[in-house]
This record gives sequence, C-alpha cells and structure tokens, in this order.
Amino acid sequence: MSVNPKGYFALVLHAHLPFVRHPEYDDFLEERWFFEAMSETYLPLLEMLEGLARDHVDYYFTLNLSPSLCNMMADDLLRSRYVRYLDRMIELSEREIDRNRFSPDFHKVALMYYHRFSNARSRFLNNYNQDVLREFKKYQDMGNLEIITCGATHGYLPLLSVNKEAVRAQIRVGANSYRKFFGTQPKGIWLPECAYYEGMDKFLKEEGIKYFLMETHGILFSRPRPKFGVYSSYYTKNKVAVFGRDHESSKSVWSSVEGYPGDYNYREYYRDIGFDLDYDYIRPYISSTGVRIFTGIKYYRITGETPHKEPYVPEWATEKAAEHAGNFLFNREKQIEYLASIFDRQPLILSPYDAELYGHWWFEGIQFLNFFIRKMCYDQNTVKLITPSMYLNLYPKNQVINPSPSSWGWKGYYEVWLNGSNDWIYAHLHRAQDAMGEAIKKHGSSAGTMKDRVLNQMLRELLLAQSSDWAFMMKTGAFSEYAAKKTVTHLERLHLLKSYLDKDLINMESLEEIEKADNIFPEIHYSAYQP
Repeated sequence: MSVNPKGYFALVLHAHLPFVRHPEYDDFLEERWFFEAMSETYLPLLEMLEGLARDHVDYYFTLNLSPSLCNMMADDLLRSRYVRYLDRMIELSEREIDRNRFSPDFHKVALMYYHRFSNARSRFLNNYNQDVLREFKKYQDMGNLEIITCGATHGYLPLLSVNKEAVRAQIRVGANSYRKFFGTQPKGIWLPECAYYEGMDKFLKEEGIKYFLMETHGILFSRPRPKFGVYSSYYTKNKVAVFGRDHESSKSVWSSVEGYPGDYNYREYYRDIGFDLDYDYIRPYISSTGVRIFTGIKYYRITGETPHKEPYVPEWATEKAAEHAGNFLFNREKQIEYLASIFDRQPLILSPYDAELYGHWWFEGIQFLNFFIRKMCYDQNTVKLITPSMYLNLYPKNQVINPSPSSWGWKGYYEVWLNGSNDWIYAHLHRAQDAMGEAIKKHGSSAGTMKDRVLNQMLRELLLAQSSDWAFMMKTGAFSEYAAKKTVTHLERLHLLKSYLDKDLINMESLEEIEKADNIFPEIHYSAYQP
C-alpha cells in the first residue's frame, strides 16, 4: 500500500444463496443455482485469488459468505451432486465440440466451455479436496481477504422485528456459524438486503460485530447530517461502525444499460443451448422433469438491441474487460481527487455488489475484477484498496449518527419484501416466532433431553422460513411457487414439532426425517433465541 494515497476504495462482494437441499429427490432443479454459482463465480474467484497471491499482488477486499451458503458448501450431499453436475456438463461440452466441428466460431467457444468445466472439476476435487471454505479461509489468514458474516438465513430483519428474539437469533446464529467455519470472530456483517431499522445495532454489538454496511440514503438521511456523506465511516450510538454505498461506482457495474456489462462484445446471458437446440438432443442435460432450462453454454455476444446475435469472441470480451477495468480505475482516481480536496481526512469509496453478478450474470466479471485489482495496485498511487476494518484502524474516531431505516431494494425501503404478492407470509412468520418463544419458555429447561433436540430443529425451521429470498421470489414471479412452498413447509414442520412437545409425545421417525431434510447449522442450540 502506498505511504500516503489521497483516498481508499473498499470492494465488498456479497455471496449468498438460499439453503436449497433435497435429499428426497435424486435430481432437483433448484439445486442447480448452487452448482452454477460454484462453477461461474466461487471457483473462478478462488482462481483469481490464487493468481494474485502467486504474483505477490498487495490487494485487499471484503467478501461476505452467507451462513446458508457456507452450510451448502460444507454439505457432503451437495458436494457429491456438484461433481455429478460437472460430469454431465463436461459430457455435454464434449458433444458440443463434436457438433460444432465445422463451425469455427462456435467450435472455439465449445472448447472454452469444455476447458472451464474440466478445470472446475479438477480444482474442486484435486486442488481443494471439495473444501472451498478452507481455501477462502486461507486468504483471510494471509491478511488480504476480509470475510464477513450475514444473517443466518438472510432473513429480512426489519420485518421480523416484532419479536426482538427473531432478530437476535438471525444475527447470533450467523455469527456462530462464521466462528465455526473460519475459526475467528467476524469483524463485520452484511445485513440481509442491507436492510436496517433503528435499534438493530444493539444486537450487532452483543455479538462483537464491529461494522455493517448500508444503502446510500441510509447514511445521507441520518440524524444528525453526516459530515462526509457516504465517503467515511461513522458510529451508531452503540458504537458499531457503519459504512454507506457509493452510488457512482456501483451503477457502473450494476446497470446493464449504463454499466459495463451491457457492452456488445460481452456474452449474451439469455441465448442458451438449453432453449436453442433440438429437444431430444438437449433432454439429458436439462431438468429431470423435462423442462428446458439454462445450461450455462451460450455462444453469442450481446451484439446490440436486436434479436439478431453474433457469435461470441472470447478475446474481444477479454480486451473489453481490461479496457473497462482501466476506465473504472480512472473514474475512481478522479472521484478521490475531488473528495480529498474538500475533506480533512482521506475519503473512502465503498462499492458493494452481489458476488454472483461477477461470472454468473456478467460472464467476464471475474476478469474485470482481476484486471481492476492489478491496475489499482500497480498503475497509480492516488487511491488504494482497503477493507472497512482497516479504514477504522486509520480513523478510530468518527461522528456518531442515527442511521435511517432503509434497504438496497427497489425504491430503497421494504416494498420488495412486503407487497401484495408476499405480504401473507408475515402473519405466519410472526406467529411462528411467538410459538418458538413459547416452546422455549415451556420446554427449554430440560438440558440434554430429547426436547432440546426438538427445540433445536424448531429453530432451524423458523430460520429457514424467514429467508428473504422467498419473499423476493414471490415479488419477481421467478420460482414463486417453489418459494411459497418452502415457506409453508418450514412453518408446518415448526408447528408439528411444537405439537410433539405440547403433547409430550415425540415421533422419532418424523423428527429424524425432518432433521435429515433440513440439516443446516448442525451446531445450533435453541438458546440463540433467548436474551
């Protein structure tokens, strides 16, 4: 790091998926969300980190690995199914190489996919021994990567807050899961959907969490007015630090219209052979129900705002990624130069993104990150990479503010997760939260008994039902039926388990079946729901 840069840039990636695991089926469509993210985002991200370490690049950035995602990464069933998925994709890409042998443009791209899937399989099995969490932990231990936690199942905390125990449990179980996987105390937390309400910071302080992140207006609408806008750290009244998102740098990547991902040379996401090719040919590689789905093999570039698409040229896309990384860095330099001229401290630009944007939605996104980090470290001295905790070490004294309730969802508040498509779930969630508290109060004093086991599973079901992903899917209409079913199933199981306790008659076969299906947080204890 430069001795005296004019300012700093904090890159924060949020890696999260809802807990989807179905041992009762041999093949389940929604589990592919995890497999695709592993191949397109998480493994390429690890490969990037390996390259940075190999080349002794002095980088720093922050990664949130959500507890639900960590538990999926650590699950033996999902690991084995991921290998099976890769085997099928390697087989499909081999067939594609043969099918396109007389089409040079497509043949080259088919070879690219074959090498990507083969490389992913080799690294996952041979380099990582299927343990990607250990690999991420290695880079944190080296001091370059700062891994932070999240709510246990990404519950939308403001809408759960009618029971303070529900908010406490989401935060406490998330922090405990982090300690289990990474062997240390989490410094920061990514609040699910960056959603905040007044008073939440006391639960963060209870868990020893030093900082959290907010959407831009959560800081700008604070009381009193923040002296440095979103370009510095602040403290809440409970002395938990808070950072706000920089809108200018975010929209350069988020926006498919104004941002880099919309460039015509990048890969077109929606043209996939799962929909383009003959059904009988593609049938073995799509959903087991026979429904056409994305396979991840796509041959076209964005081309333009037209149905006509030209073949994808990887070299052109790589050149664009390098060009855009340079432009992104140039803009951050100018931004920092201006901010430094009006502040009496080195300003901070904090740019948070969904990790799956890079590699999955924006195919060249990991290349962009790699180019940007290297250019940031080697090509200039105006702005340097940093993590939020490092910035707090530089500036331990900060203005105290009361952040405004907010989220990073559409319109900036709670509407995405509370609207006509999903509002029905909250009465049931709140009733379940009450039931959880009642069950603990009545049955929670018998340490080490079978009742403890039932209470622990009740808390798992409650946490899984609370996931904000289900409400989000209902709002967007994508997989809304599955989301509703997941919500109802977890709530039904919670009430069934409570009935066992109330009747003092536990159905062991049923309990074991539920535990096998919903095995997240094996270390959980229902006391996380208590003060």
